[in-house]
Amino acid sequence: MLVYIVSNVHMQHICTHTHRTPLTEVAHTHILPEMAGDQLQVLHALDLAKTQWYHFTAIVIAGMGFFTDAYDLFCISLVTKLLGRIYYYKGKNTPGVLPANVAAAVNSVAFVGTLSGQLFFGWLGDKMGRKKVYGMTLMIMVICSIASGLSFSTDPTSIMTTLCFFRFWLGFGIGGDYPLSATIMSEYANKKTRGAFIAAVFAMQGFGILGGGIFALIVASSFKAAFDVPPAYELLKDTTPHQADYIWRIILMFGAIPAALTYYWRMKMPETARYTALVAKNAEKAAKDMAQVLQVDIEAEQGKVNELTEKEKNSFGLFSKEFLRRHGLHLLGTSTTWFLLDIAFYSQNLFQKDVFAAIQWIPKAYTMSAMEEVVKIARAQTLIALCSTVPGYWFTVALIDKMGRFKIQLMGFTMMTIFMFALAIPYNHWKNDDNKYGFVVLYSLTFFFANFGPNSTTFIVPAEIFPARLRSTCHGISAASGKLGAIVGAFGFLYLSQSPSNPEEGYGKGIGVKHTLTILAVVNLLGALFTLLVPEAKGKSLEEMSGENEDNDDDAVTLEDRSKVTADESKSTA
Repeated sequence: MLVYIVSNVHMQHICTHTHRTPLTEVAHTHILPEMAGDQLQVLHALDLAKTQWYHFTAIVIAGMGFFTDAYDLFCISLVTKLLGRIYYYKGKNTPGVLPANVAAAVNSVAFVGTLSGQLFFGWLGDKMGRKKVYGMTLMIMVICSIASGLSFSTDPTSIMTTLCFFRFWLGFGIGGDYPLSATIMSEYANKKTRGAFIAAVFAMQGFGILGGGIFALIVASSFKAAFDVPPAYELLKDTTPHQADYIWRIILMFGAIPAALTYYWRMKMPETARYTALVAKNAEKAAKDMAQVLQVDIEAEQGKVNELTEKEKNSFGLFSKEFLRRHGLHLLGTSTTWFLLDIAFYSQNLFQKDVFAAIQWIPKAYTMSAMEEVVKIARAQTLIALCSTVPGYWFTVALIDKMGRFKIQLMGFTMMTIFMFALAIPYNHWKNDDNKYGFVVLYSLTFFFANFGPNSTTFIVPAEIFPARLRSTCHGISAASGKLGAIVGAFGFLYLSQSPSNPEEGYGKGIGVKHTLTILAVVNLLGALFTLLVPEAKGKSLEEMSGENEDNDDDAVTLEDRSKVTADESKSTA
């Protein structure tokens, strides 16, 4: 409904206002009235545009995609224990658990699909255009969300195979949303508040995690009230009524609804002017589209477009020496920091239920019925999301264009390192019943600084620093590196966190939660070090960062600009 209202107001605004302000008057109201280098009028107008309805429309439309992405990726952690109880029942004192290989596949297969989708759709977004590909990803997500809750058999192997198959393709669609949403938002935004706009899109991920916890809590509580049974140790038979099989299906299938609601409005969005002008080389269409959106008269400047796009420095490819010289270290920085961040971040999210169980914040499985266990896991995830995850995202939205990307990312990695060590070193202390809530507070703070830190900035920066013709591709590569880290985290934490003396059935001996948390702290420390390779984009236009509008190759932003914002630029963004 929110998408409909905002978008409808926006479309009426475009259609009913015929008066357009000359571009010179728009520029006159801003601090920088002159265009830098060879920048096109249409791009200059976007850089200087005041915040308008089309900005909020783009945020809502792209953001609802990320709400769905987060819901679909993280809701699986709410139901994995339930799947084990339903399909792998063992006995009254040992409620069923997913076998090690099945649990690893269920938890990680969507990430494999996401990685593939990020690379494929990132490349396709630069070849076909952002808009043409944008609707494809949503349709895949809608279809596969529904299909994930269906099965072709009552046999556990068949059901898990079907679930993994459709979650792979669900992840494939989700993967495309990363580079496309980030690129579209960066190319629509003005340079003064671009970071906040992109961060606001990504912040919807927090609401997706929160929404997943709340919806699972509602569904599981409703079923518990209607079909309640005693805990496992009180019965001589399975404590999981057959109605519990509907719970995980409903939770997974619900992810199709927010994606379906935004499809129409994604198709109504015009292609970004930066793609149309700098990649498709159609100055007239770029000027016409943005003149409607911005309500200003914009000159087409086809000759200038031809001149810019035919320059040798604006035509190098991804695998060229020129790209390596200009952006090689930048791509290394965005890829490694995202890789390291996701090892820690997804380990924490997917397996927080195991951590809470280890400190006895969630009771032992045999003391609960299946539906009660889902309620307690969902409640824990909801509290963490509400108290730390969501606030962290919105702190980034509020402060990123004041503090800058570099400072926020470095601060986030540093604080995550500190809190992880604070959890790991005195781990036995936190296991004491009197101290377990202190553990939860510190654990929550790691989520807060992940989101008010690298989990947001690693998404933002790759959409700002690469040339338009390679922007979606490079963002896809960076994001895919992150999902590779998520896969490492999902598999690694699952096995490493096992007790060295008493691992769960089907798992080998691990190193325990304490030592696993220590490893994650070291991973975060490495993330802080690799942040030094990431350039600062605060207050700069996209073309300034990539060097596309400069007269001289030496004027392009290089690695030495990574964490430095000059006094003049600070004034221009004030």
